[in-house]
Amino acid sequence: MNLKRLKSAILLVMITSLFACNYNSNVMMKTGKDYPYDAPPTNSLSEYVISPSDIIEFKLYTNDGSLLVDFTAIKGQQTAVTKGSSFQYLVEFDGQVKLPILGRLELKGKTIKEVEALLEEKYTKYYIKPFVQVKVVNKRVTVFPGGSGQAKIVPLTNDNMKLLEALGAVGGLTKLAKANRIKLIRGDLKNPKVYLFDFSTLEGIKEADFVLQANDIIYVEPRSDYLQELIRDIAPIVSLVASTLTLLIVINNINKP
Repeated sequence: MNLKRLKSAILLVMITSLFACNYNSNVMMKTGKDYPYDAPPTNSLSEYVISPSDIIEFKLYTNDGSLLVDFTAIKGQQTAVTKGSSFQYLVEFDGQVKLPILGRLELKGKTIKEVEALLEEKYTKYYIKPFVQVKVVNKRVTVFPGGSGQAKIVPLTNDNMKLLEALGAVGGLTKLAKANRIKLIRGDLKNPKVYLFDFSTLEGIKEADFVLQANDIIYVEPRSDYLQELIRDIAPIVSLVASTLTLLIVINNINKP
């Protein structure tokens, strides 16, 4: 084969490979240009609400908190995992939890205060002036801070953690993160609610003044470093082409009369 033609063929392959490079292949949770984002949650959702898979830590006292009830001493009662003087119970897939004496109750969608009030009302039938303390012990959110930042699972250490606090817990946004493209994915992943926030302005931060819920996903879109990606993607191609050309030139020189 003529060396000039072979060089042209190799150059054509190289150009084709460049156009075939898949830039931004690491970007997750992409949405279309006209994607219909949900309106940000209102202030009515200012407290944490119970959801399936939550594990609640539950303490029951009598006489307005003077004496802790020991459920293990109640004959025939099977409790969940004990932890010190408290007990932990799973909120099942249907939003119900099985509690001592009361049996199954639906707690899904209720705030911590509402659950405590409900249980105090229910236990009034069995105890004098019941006093209930409830705490969710396994609630957490997943945060992707964008760019080179590492994704982290952030425990919701209090019942009122907000979006800005969760981002702060992972070190804030990276240099390659888009502050104007912060997505919050909430609910069933088969049909989630997706909110978009712009933290590049104070007005955008004000819209995020609501409480995070268990299993929320926070995703910050990364800003592409096109030059770095281009160098990374074409380096193997350039190396291969250079090696091939060098080999062909050597072979061509050997074959010359």
